Amino acid sequence: MGKIAFVFPGQGSQTVGMGKSVVEASEQAKDIFAKADERLGFSLSDIIFNGPQDTLTNTTYAQPALLTTSTAILQLLEEKGITADYVAGHSLGEYSALVAAKALSFEDAVYAVRKRGEYMEEAVPNGIGGMAAILGLDREKLQEITNQVSAEGDSVQLANLNCPGQIVISGTAAGIEKASALAKENGAKRAIPLQVSGPFHSTLMEPAAQKFQSVLDEIDINDANIPVVANVLAAPIEKAADIKVKLIEQLYSPVLWEDSVVALIELGVDIFIEIGPGKVLAGLIRKIDRNVKTFSVQDVESFQAMLEELQ
Repeated sequence: MGKIAFVFPGQGSQTVGMGKSVVEASEQAKDIFAKADERLGFSLSDIIFNGPQDTLTNTTYAQPALLTTSTAILQLLEEKGITADYVAGHSLGEYSALVAAKALSFEDAVYAVRKRGEYMEEAVPNGIGGMAAILGLDREKLQEITNQVSAEGDSVQLANLNCPGQIVISGTAAGIEKASALAKENGAKRAIPLQVSGPFHSTLMEPAAQKFQSVLDEIDINDANIPVVANVLAAPIEKAADIKVKLIEQLYSPVLWEDSVVALIELGVDIFIEIGPGKVLAGLIRKIDRNVKTFSVQDVESFQAMLEELQ
């Protein structure tokens, strides 16, 4: 067996009831939900388990909810002594990866992502910015298009480079509209507006990054026990000072997911275990390289299935 990477999903994977079976199976997992409620001063677990979905999808709840659920599921693997050689997370998922690598305590991380969600919501008034998925166009061409539209006065950038032929752009509503039209003219198969509350991973998030700096200043960030492949670099980092800088940059920089997965494979990873709700990352990883093994662990059943296959 080669090397193992734990990967953690970002916003969009949240569903009411996620993590319930894990809480019933593991005291450690149950404890994670209790710690979240205590640190945040309200019952996040009630929103996660009972909804409503609209509330859970709100950025300020979705971010701590996904971190909490992913960390709770991680307890199942830790209890069985399954360890990773590397960790990575998609956007918000990077915080779950940092908890797994012991660079952040869970309590500090859940507080930080709650504030991160608030500042992201506040940075751009509703309706001013957005995001869209562009399918079937290569990154070089799309980069040219977004550069052109931005130069003409409507800010838009590449935000998530997910896998070949799937890139999310982010920026002003006008920028998204113009870039989407140009992308289709230049051969993109589709341009799909995303149901998000803001232009995440674009320069419009710089005000959020400035505010968020003070949050990171008040929590403890440690050197990572396991190398963390950072979204901004698509390369492993371990030093606390580097982690802090990259978390700030991550708010307004593209998520280099495809590059991160390629980097992990080059580092010898051939098993990717997605820890958290949904199967989005496993799907993207298979589109990047069909030769690696992927698992999505989102509940007790999928955890048991993974154990059987790994043994």
